[in-house]
Amino acid sequence: MRARTANWFETTVKYERAGDDGMNTKVTETYVVDALSFGEAEETITTEMSSLVSGEFVVKNITPAAYGEIFFSENESDDRWYKAKLTFITIDEEKGKEKRTSVNYLVQAATINGALKNLDEVMGGTAIDYVVANISETKIMDVYEHNAPAGKTAAGDKPEYEQAETAGKEEK
Repeated sequence: MRARTANWFETTVKYERAGDDGMNTKVTETYVVDALSFGEAEETITTEMSSLVSGEFVVKNITPAAYGEIFFSENESDDRWYKAKLTFITIDEEKGKEKRTSVNYLVQAATINGALKNLDEVMGGTAIDYVVANISETKIMDVYEHNAPAGKTAAGDKPEYEQAETAGKEEK
């Protein structure tokens, strides 16, 4: 399992697809994209769909998605997406009361039991107590992650903390 935190948008796309009987039927599908803005979400889904759909399509809706993280499975048979609501239980030290905080996650799996197994695999390593409050299959067809353009980094491009370490060594 691989986890990813980002700004996620749910996008709805409408297009015509050839059915089993050979007739074209209009379908509306939901996809999730990683983007910083509505404009970038539209650009991403347009790019992705243009390679999948022959013919015209319309981006009908773009909505910010409230997923804390998305858990990607490495198993190719995991072709469905499940929305899981986890409730984290913490103790308020001052009041001595239990505090519950809910977070939504998107989990890739083949079955609902597989989604629970994948959640336990990722969350089992955490020290915080949690309860799976709800889990349900979504209509999401796929999730598209943002990929930085390859080869666009400068030769001396380092994170700031590494630059500071290097500068400190050069001064000595």
